[in-house]
Amino acid sequence: MRERTQADEARPAQGTPGEVFSAFFKLGLTSFGGPIAHLGYFRDELVTRRKWLNDDAYANLVALCQFLPGPASSQVGFALGLMRAGWLGALAAFTAFTLPSALLLIFFAMTAVAISGPIATGVLNGLKIVAVAIVAQAVWGMAKTFCPDRERAAIAVGAVVMLAFVPHAIGMVSAILVGALAGMVLGRGSGTPVGGHVAMPVSHRVAGTAATAFFAGLVLLPLVAGQSQPLAVIDSFYRAGALVFGGGHVVLPLLQSEVVAPGWVTPDAFTVGYGAAQAVPGPLFTFAAYLGAMLGPEPNGLAGAVIALLAVFLPGFLILIGVLPFWDRLHAVAPAQSLMQGANAAVVGILGAALYSPLFTSAIGDLSDFALALGCFVLLMTWKAPPWLVVIVAAVGGVVLALIA
Repeated sequence: MRERTQADEARPAQGTPGEVFSAFFKLGLTSFGGPIAHLGYFRDELVTRRKWLNDDAYANLVALCQFLPGPASSQVGFALGLMRAGWLGALAAFTAFTLPSALLLIFFAMTAVAISGPIATGVLNGLKIVAVAIVAQAVWGMAKTFCPDRERAAIAVGAVVMLAFVPHAIGMVSAILVGALAGMVLGRGSGTPVGGHVAMPVSHRVAGTAATAFFAGLVLLPLVAGQSQPLAVIDSFYRAGALVFGGGHVVLPLLQSEVVAPGWVTPDAFTVGYGAAQAVPGPLFTFAAYLGAMLGPEPNGLAGAVIALLAVFLPGFLILIGVLPFWDRLHAVAPAQSLMQGANAAVVGILGAALYSPLFTSAIGDLSDFALALGCFVLLMTWKAPPWLVVIVAAVGGVVLALIA
């Protein structure tokens, strides 16, 4: 095993950073629909068409990124860029895939404050309402995947109960830890290997440094956050990015706890931005760029957007680098799978709690708002309409409701 790992790590890169940037910039412009859809786009473009790797290796890589905290589709993209063109390739993949949606959301943040009038107000209200429908769809889909039995459904409900009594970040971290422990007790992991081997140019020393940096950020940043507002912003977005399990939508309650609870962003601005994030391609984590630009205290604007964006992505990439050389052995261990099954079930409960507050409580003011949200939910679930189209429908519906009012 050791000899194979060294040989794989010595394998030269097969592409160039420019090639990686071109491929992922195209994906960043066209990948709508959330992290699961992104993984499908990646497979079509990079496995089927460009043949950068085979299906078994891709399945193994996807399994790794779904196992870890962080933005799964961006982690897969980062790893594919690393595999194809080394560390510059990884940076190119992240930059190209993230840039289009980040720029669009920063522009929206900087222009939304100037929007006024009944039509503009209706559009913003429609964006708040569609966020309810999209998160409801995410909760439904994740519940079917991560809570298929009574035990894991109980873990999800337990997470909601815990958040009712211990709100904000402490409650979320506690719910994930308790869920993971419950998963270990249940012991439902199969220990069945997934996919084939993925060769990555990551040594054990680099992996250990990255893993140490990941945990150091979680421990040390809260200790220095009180020294300056920029450090407090980095701490908040780093923590949110480090605790996301189960999909991009899960970042919603974590970010809400970090920026709305201390009063940095208003609840309305938060919900409107989340609705707008559904209308752009690319990773949902770029919602952090919008929030960074909208922060009340400085840094905000472009500087706040860049700080928030880098801070929310960094922990996911650090933990990915830290695990890459060891994944072949780790993913076949049944207790590790059981732990993640319990954590993912708790995440469903956390997202379900966020569906109620802040989304439903801030977006649904009367029966007409609820009717529009329900119509958007049906479009997503039954008609299988793409999220960006449902966002447009909601915006138009919000204008109609505003004009009627």
